[in-house]
Amino acid sequence: MKIEVLGSGCARCKALEKNTKEAVASAGIDAEVVKVEDMQAILAYEIMSTPAIAVDGKVVSTGKLLKPEEIVPLLS
Repeated sequence: MKIEVLGSGCARCKALEKNTKEAVASAGIDAEVVKVEDMQAILAYEIMSTPAIAVDGKVVSTGKLLKPEEIVPLLS
């Protein structure tokens, strides 16, 4: 599983990356968490706000700083 955290590098984006890594660890999921800061790559997802999370290429959350326990259900 590939999980991408999409964002410009702001504090909220960095916090979402941290929370996503915590969610993956707590759920015991075998996944690669990647931070995407390239604006062209982010625009390719056609999202209107960041931070966002994409799981295997599908956007599952946009514009929210989710807690780890809120992220776990999005990964299954």
